[in-house]
Amino acid sequence: MWPNTSTAPFLLTGFPGLEAAHHWISIPFFAVYVSVLLGNGTLLCLIKDDHSLHEPMYYFLAMLAGTDLMVTLTTMPTVMGVLWMNHREISHGACFLQAYFIHSLSVVESGVLLAMACDRFIAIHNPLRYTSILTNIRVVMLGMGAFMRGFMSIIPVILRLFSFPYCHSHILSHAFCLHQEVMKLACADITFNRLYPVILVCLTIFLDSLIIFFSYILILKTVMGIASGEERTKALNTCISHIGCVLIFYVTVIGLSFIHRFGKNVPPVVHIIMSYVYFLFPPLMNPIIYSIKTKQIQYGILRLLSKDRFGS
Repeated sequence: MWPNTSTAPFLLTGFPGLEAAHHWISIPFFAVYVSVLLGNGTLLCLIKDDHSLHEPMYYFLAMLAGTDLMVTLTTMPTVMGVLWMNHREISHGACFLQAYFIHSLSVVESGVLLAMACDRFIAIHNPLRYTSILTNIRVVMLGMGAFMRGFMSIIPVILRLFSFPYCHSHILSHAFCLHQEVMKLACADITFNRLYPVILVCLTIFLDSLIIFFSYILILKTVMGIASGEERTKALNTCISHIGCVLIFYVTVIGLSFIHRFGKNVPPVVHIIMSYVYFLFPPLMNPIIYSIKTKQIQYGILRLLSKDRFGS
């Protein structure tokens, strides 16, 4: 047993040195929080109620919106608690559970984006058999596979956190719990917890990004073989929204991974800012991108607004 082992709660941190401005800082955070809830919630309602959106592409979009909602609802309550009420204490169990959902949902989102890339590849490469290949059953299986992979793959490292004694400082550097932050506070051998996430990220997020990249090379090759310029443009336009979401997600998650892994000399404020960009920017931008670039979503929003306005 390690000396001075403590079961005292962990202490979350907002913005060090700016505690007096936390109430002001909370204003843009709350605005983004509400925007994420409204944007992704609206997408889910549209896809559920509009039968013209009951297609594989929009089912995967609903999965993406649901994942973004879960990420936001997992992280933002503790963030707002710190900024609004200086509520910094979080129990070990609640902290580990939050870390579990944060990291598992990252893997889930990567899997959903990969499934969306497969959807676009099939739609463009084999449009005549699109609906026969991507049946509702196969869409459900792909979605379940993405969620199961994410939720199952994180379990080993989170279970290890429950078994560790904690005798170092209980202060975390963020307003939410991350596995890599919590494990550093353990008074135990954390070799497994250091190596497993690296292997997991390589086999999921990095591998997914490579597959998506190569799928778009094949998509581009197929599109270039289309004789009609108008048809080429139409085919590429169906991919722009997905490409935007892919870039936002993978640039932020890979950047955050590199900073946590190799950024020992990077100022702490950069770690904090990158973490918030990763957790808030993709959920905020995804519904905006799809609303701007997808006409069916635009029409659905207009129908929803006209329905609310005229009560019909």
